[in-house]
Amino acid sequence: MCTNGLIVSVGAFPAYCVAHRGDIVDEVVTVALEASERFETLAGRVERMEQRLLAQDEQLGFARKALALRFPELDKAGMQPSQLLGCRRVDDSSNNLWTVFNRVQENLLGGGLIRHTESGRLSRTRRITSIREDVRLNGRLWDLAEEVLAG
Repeated sequence: MCTNGLIVSVGAFPAYCVAHRGDIVDEVVTVALEASERFETLAGRVERMEQRLLAQDEQLGFARKALALRFPELDKAGMQPSQLLGCRRVDDSSNNLWTVFNRVQENLLGGGLIRHTESGRLSRTRRITSIREDVRLNGRLWDLAEEVLAG
């Protein structure tokens, strides 16, 4: 997890478990080496995301899919996918996949975006505070970014 709450999907970085029984030092070392090899792979994916520029329609498509992760019935979301593309910092204005991914992630999970409730009242989205929901959304966002790279 990064300081911004980023979590990659289990497919990109599986969980490792070591039973706390007996002499586990060798197993811990093996798992640590496997994990460090995965970090190199992840760094390569991030680099590819930084190099992949997204056209405006690709950004909107990514944001639409991301919004559907939080609000499965988009007509009840009460907001536009383009709101997820807003920059909170000047440094986040690039149009590469990595930056777009991070903007969408921050806006989707961070809350504070204006939306219409089902009754038509204006409100702000709430920050995701549930660990389970945070992990679910972040993992799926990573998967969406991987789909863009593969596409």
